[in-house]
Amino acid sequence: MPGRAGFRPWSHHVCTHRPRPVRAVARRARPAAVTFYHHLARSADAAQSPRVCTGPVCALHGAEALCATLNAAPMPCAGRCDQPIPVLHQEQLWTAAADGTRAIQPSPLPPPNPVGGEECVFAHLRTPGRASLDGYRRSGGYQGLARALEMAPAQVIEHIREAKLAGRGGAGFPTGLKWQAVADAPGAPKVVVCNADEGEPGCFKDRTLLDHDPYAVVEGMTIAAYATGAALGFIYLRYEYPETFFTLAQALDDARAAGCLGDHILGSDLCFDVHLRRGAGAYICGEETALLNSLEGKHPFPRNRPPYPVTHGFNNLPTAVNNVETLAAVAPILRHEPGWYHNLGRGGHAGTKVISLSGDIARPGNYEAPLGLPLTELLYGWAGGPLPGHTIQAVTMAGLSGGFLAGDDLNVTLDEPSLRAKGAFLGAGGIMVFDERRDMVQIAAQAMRFFAHESCGKCFPCRIGTQRLRERLEGGGPDAPDLWLAEVQDVGRTMQALSACGLGTAAPNITASLLRCFPDQVARHLAARQGETTWTS
Repeated sequence: MPGRAGFRPWSHHVCTHRPRPVRAVARRARPAAVTFYHHLARSADAAQSPRVCTGPVCALHGAEALCATLNAAPMPCAGRCDQPIPVLHQEQLWTAAADGTRAIQPSPLPPPNPVGGEECVFAHLRTPGRASLDGYRRSGGYQGLARALEMAPAQVIEHIREAKLAGRGGAGFPTGLKWQAVADAPGAPKVVVCNADEGEPGCFKDRTLLDHDPYAVVEGMTIAAYATGAALGFIYLRYEYPETFFTLAQALDDARAAGCLGDHILGSDLCFDVHLRRGAGAYICGEETALLNSLEGKHPFPRNRPPYPVTHGFNNLPTAVNNVETLAAVAPILRHEPGWYHNLGRGGHAGTKVISLSGDIARPGNYEAPLGLPLTELLYGWAGGPLPGHTIQAVTMAGLSGGFLAGDDLNVTLDEPSLRAKGAFLGAGGIMVFDERRDMVQIAAQAMRFFAHESCGKCFPCRIGTQRLRERLEGGGPDAPDLWLAEVQDVGRTMQALSACGLGTAAPNITASLLRCFPDQVARHLAARQGETTWTS
């Protein structure tokens, strides 16, 4: 019988390769968490059934019709917004059209920087052979680690602090401060965790980095281990990236064989190894403490904080949890002086940010943009603007979590101060574009269905609040428009004030920005609601 920490890899094998009802799995391992995950099959038929992404972008391309055509189950955004519509079937991710025709497509390379600007994490990613260890080393790989090993751990941390590298997964916490806290904390072994559970709708940058430059992330983790004194590492990868899982598994094996992982890395005293773990379909596991609980085989509820993971993380050990993009930036920063990275930004903002751009836009894809870049320059200058004959009505920020921007609010720069002044935030960098054909109330209702479905249920404000907002956007609630508006606003304020984690505090950004940006569309839906059960399909 597997222990708690080994439960999820074992249950993946049972439910995917030897399907049986999940109750039988639960009887053997007795974890309450088993029914929480979307992709742990609950019957043999379910394990063999295809799943179709019904995320916001795929919905624009006919995802619901495809579900019916394939007799498939829906799944939340699968991180292929640049290649809609993804279908997950028996450990393969297909790209399908609404009529059911399917093909396996490789993860695309990001478009070249259209203005020739210097990049950090994409600088060598397009180099042929970069995904192999030999190709990685030919294009500068492991030079950052070699330089780090010539420095004291405290000097490595100071180098990262001076570069002003901050978390690129959403929270934006200074990386150097996090590493210093782990280094200073008592307890051993210390742990480095790569959060690759990229579940935010509209975000697909981590997939690109891991598919085309896996060793950059492994090298970044190894530098983090040296700086913090860690001996143990984990990559927690979302379930919906099966090809990426095999790419990473091979990369880790090859790194160990070459002396880049394991004992006495590159002939030094550093001993550090990385274990690959796969999620099972739960958006909440992108929250770092829920991820840690999942790694430990526990129910993936977010933890109460303090204490924080830097002192009480995986198995209560000091743990540095960093995002894929953050770790991919570490080795390039070590190869340069700290000012190099800082100066990549504009207007005094440090560094770059990978933006995942999708939806009603001419050239969707991942763009490594300098922080401080005007949003309109990205949309029109870099990505080609709207589709022919159409105009941009709105965009979402931070996937869905940052809410909508529209009209004059699009005149912002890609940095947190500028966006927060408009009631949004950059977060993980997903931007979905919607043109004038789209009903924004329907888009908001779909977003709230996602949040209601993904709420872990731990705290009342989020568990009940997301359901109430979903019901209101689907046509429920008081008949009087002023009472309806007051209730939606009150629920949102309560969620933001009292929810236990970022899901509950961010979800009301959808309704708040909908009311702010599209009062006329909301008014039309309120008027049309009279005598109808629902507004939206």
